[in-house]
Amino acid sequence: MEFRCIPDCSQCCIEREYYPTKKFGKIGVLILPEEKERIQHLAKINGLKITILPRIGISEENNSTPTKILAYQLMGIEQNGNTCPFLDTETATRSPHGGFPCKIYSERPLACMTYPLIESNPITLDKKCKFCKEHGSADKNLNSEIESLLKIKTKMTTHAPCIWRFATGVGEESDKNQIETGWILEE
Repeated sequence: MEFRCIPDCSQCCIEREYYPTKKFGKIGVLILPEEKERIQHLAKINGLKITILPRIGISEENNSTPTKILAYQLMGIEQNGNTCPFLDTETATRSPHGGFPCKIYSERPLACMTYPLIESNPITLDKKCKFCKEHGSADKNLNSEIESLLKIKTKMTTHAPCIWRFATGVGEESDKNQIETGWILEE
């Protein structure tokens, strides 16, 4: 079955999740270091205020903070971390799949180009995606998503002994007592 967006769906641009646990807060869209400046420039061109936080860092020792950042994250505009700042909710014009259009679709981050793919071997799709819920699987029209995911995986490969995750401090009000902020060493 060929993957395609469900009409009137912009769910992947709106809903953010806690990852890997609530302790880390809600995550933003993964941004590689080489994408960061371009995304900031696109925000400026579109007159948008965005927040980009670190996401994954590495170091040689566990008694410091990361010495290199492997990935950043573009945070949502809502207090709870939801809704991509580039999602155009103001216009009446809809995207080809009927959802709200992306202001930077042709220049969107690699992570957005990968969606709904989570893994390439075997192909694993995000169970929260409306298409994936409705159809269960897809085996066609995923070549560009696989290519994007492989690029991300290559950039994220490291032999550094210490891997750090950044806790965003962002989430639902009811979860605030569980959410931390700052760098946390993975165990």
